[in-house]
Amino acid sequence: FQRSIGEATDIVEKEMYSFDDRNGDSLSLRPENTAGVVRAGLQNGLFNGQHQRLWYCGPMFRHERPQKGRYRQFYQLGAEAFGMADADIEAELIFLAARFWKVLGLDNISLQINTLGNSECRSRYREILVSYFRDHSAALDDDSLRRLETNPLRILDSKNPDIQTLIEDAPTLTQHLDPQSEEHFSSLMDILDYAQVSYEVNPRLVRGLDYYSHSVFEWVTDTLGAQGTVCAGGRYDGLVEQLGGRADYAAGFAIGCERLIAMIIDQNQAQKQQNCDVYFLVQGEGSVRVAHKVAEGLRDKLPQLSMVVHADGGSFKSQMRKAHKSGAKLALILGESEIESGNVSIKYLREDVAQIEIAQTDLPGKLAQLI
Repeated sequence: FQRSIGEATDIVEKEMYSFDDRNGDSLSLRPENTAGVVRAGLQNGLFNGQHQRLWYCGPMFRHERPQKGRYRQFYQLGAEAFGMADADIEAELIFLAARFWKVLGLDNISLQINTLGNSECRSRYREILVSYFRDHSAALDDDSLRRLETNPLRILDSKNPDIQTLIEDAPTLTQHLDPQSEEHFSSLMDILDYAQVSYEVNPRLVRGLDYYSHSVFEWVTDTLGAQGTVCAGGRYDGLVEQLGGRADYAAGFAIGCERLIAMIIDQNQAQKQQNCDVYFLVQGEGSVRVAHKVAEGLRDKLPQLSMVVHADGGSFKSQMRKAHKSGAKLALILGESEIESGNVSIKYLREDVAQIEIAQTDLPGKLAQLI
């Protein structure tokens, strides 16, 4: 972990649990899992120029001050890809994370990206950055002065409000990229643009681990207070060789499970105050099983749809009262005539619009327009 994450990182210096066991062997509880995945891959011959897509989920440990979204034992869900040099694999990882948010119904989350270039770019930039901050050393806090000698890029990630103006005026790494690094980052942005994935280029995004190179990214939210990063990752081509293997390409991300759960809870609590979109009324022989089959199909095609299927029978009039009381915008009606024709009736509950009847196969598209 010290070799991969970096001796001068906060994780190694302040947060990693390390101790000697009864045999005198030095042990550490894993603070993150990318290095562990690389070690496991090397031990089991998974690399050697092969394309690999791997995932993991498990507990990590860091000695941090506990607060919302930050715990000393926490779980990470991660995806790692090996053997692929181009930016398309980074885009694939970003698309995978975006699919997570979509399936979970999380919309208050945004993507930030940046490039750290190759090692030569970072070496040149480090000298420029050190020179800049030394010229303004009187304005730096103690932690930033320490980082100036050990890991100057981490100053850019400081949350100290007193030096934010100084950080904003600092030279950026994107101003000192070589043509190859520029082309790699442009390729990633081109894929994201074509796929209509929204993002913000954040030149201050540097990531807290030393092994990153080229593209880095974070998915952030403002619902978790100061701990706003839910998912973070990027490319780390040098790590496999650094841990004893042959040089290989690599990229990946990790999602903080507790932070993800906190977001889901917050969003669900907000949604409790909202009414459902659709109330499904059922009448007649065989209508219940057909209604549930139709409803499950709608949930597959429209995961954001909030729908209640009436349960426990009752007259049409009593069901309609419950539909109005639910606050739903629309009522779906499935009776014997609709079952026979393969249709569903749609009744507008909040607007003075005539009831319509459409084919069950057309229902997802129609509801997508109406909700």
